[in-house]
Amino acid sequence: VSDEENWYCECPKLYTGKLCQFATCDENPCGNGATCFPKSRRDAVCLCPYGRSGILCSDAINITQPSFSGTDAFGYTSFLAYSTIPNITFYYEFRLKFQLANHHSALQDNLIFFTGQKGQGLNGDDFLELGLRNGRVVYSYNLGSGTATIISKPLDLTLIVHVIHLGRNLQKGWLKVDDQKNKTVTSPGRLVGLNVFSQFYLGGYREYTPELLPKGPRFKNGFQGCIFEVQVRSHLNQGFKSPGTPEGHPNSGRSVGQCKGSPCSLIKCKNGGKCIETGSTVYCDCLTGWKGAFCTETVSVCEPEHDPPHLCQQGSTCVPLPNGYACHCPLGTTGTYCEQG
Repeated sequence: VSDEENWYCECPKLYTGKLCQFATCDENPCGNGATCFPKSRRDAVCLCPYGRSGILCSDAINITQPSFSGTDAFGYTSFLAYSTIPNITFYYEFRLKFQLANHHSALQDNLIFFTGQKGQGLNGDDFLELGLRNGRVVYSYNLGSGTATIISKPLDLTLIVHVIHLGRNLQKGWLKVDDQKNKTVTSPGRLVGLNVFSQFYLGGYREYTPELLPKGPRFKNGFQGCIFEVQVRSHLNQGFKSPGTPEGHPNSGRSVGQCKGSPCSLIKCKNGGKCIETGSTVYCDCLTGWKGAFCTETVSVCEPEHDPPHLCQQGSTCVPLPNGYACHCPLGTTGTYCEQG
């Protein structure tokens, strides 16, 4: 399109810019600080921040019992981040309850919570973390002179809700899981103080993948299921409190749902599309030939997503016809698919 000096391209949906060079997520269609992820060349998925749900993350949801979905198909973990927990240098106790989403992947290699010195827990940095590995609860901490780890007995999977109580006084740590016996450990080396300044991460980690966690506590996946009633105290004769400032309020989060609530019940994917939900993030997984947020747009025979792909050779232009398509050949080529010189 041109008017004298000014020309620009009329862009297909979800492309912008003078040359239509910006794809889906550059002009972020997602609202409220969501993470935009390009599902394909034409479609975006909005990974919703804490307290938001829906295709474009525009619906507010009230979360009292957060539900986490582990790592989604795009490699992001769902998580909540609370402000740094104060005064836990020499003493702390944590209590929490959780319910597993399933009895296979949710037990393999899943982070429950983490806090570290600089937030990424480089080797030798102080950290404190809790997770699940091979059906057991794993609790580790490093005060700067080596890692201490306690591993519980296998979880009793006939229980619906599991209860964890753990603590540390100077070098001595202890862990109690459900009705199992209390287990203790003493951290190696001489250091007695835990110096952590990062936020307190629940259910997952803020980075793209948990690879940035320290070598000791590198859990591959986020938590899968619900975590309730996380409480902490930093003194023996003090009351327990929820993390966060104000109390109980996270600073941020991603793809966290309300336990027992289903965002897919509110969304209707058309044309055989399947609603996929990971925490508060929802999107429609479309059948071949359909695209768009609700699978209502057809994929043209000339588009890259079309299955099977068109056969026009590179440099030629695919033009849709009422039945099928034709290839418009550049100078110097001929044939049905411009395959001949």
